[in-house]
Amino acid sequence: MNLNQITIPSIDVTRSVEFYKKLGLLLIVYVPEQYARFECPDGDSTFSIHKVNELPSGAGVIVYFELEDLDAKVKELQNLHLHGDTTTFDLLPTDQNWLWREARLKDPDDNQLILYHAGTNRKNPPWRIKDTTN
Repeated sequence: MNLNQITIPSIDVTRSVEFYKKLGLLLIVYVPEQYARFECPDGDSTFSIHKVNELPSGAGVIVYFELEDLDAKVKELQNLHLHGDTTTFDLLPTDQNWLWREARLKDPDDNQLILYHAGTNRKNPPWRIKDTTN
């Protein structure tokens, strides 16, 4: 099994498309104001946005994007003004106790994005369960 696609909700698909293009995703399908799908620059997964009239309540969506050079990408994004006149990160690149380096920001619909680098610890942290047959 392979994860193909994640779809997130958006009140304003056009605004979100511009945000995710600046983030570095490649737009491959676009139905104006209704739906957009992107290819990630690495790997085979896709990411899409669909129009909703109301965003979900509660903690909402959290999406992780892995990057090789997290610190350089964060600096680049800070200069791109992803939200129009500013790019505000909720967390600048920080080493976490689960052995990932993460930066956090929100998209135009307040979906939480975590840009991170984990290397081999993404799938093989020291505490990984050894027997995965159960």
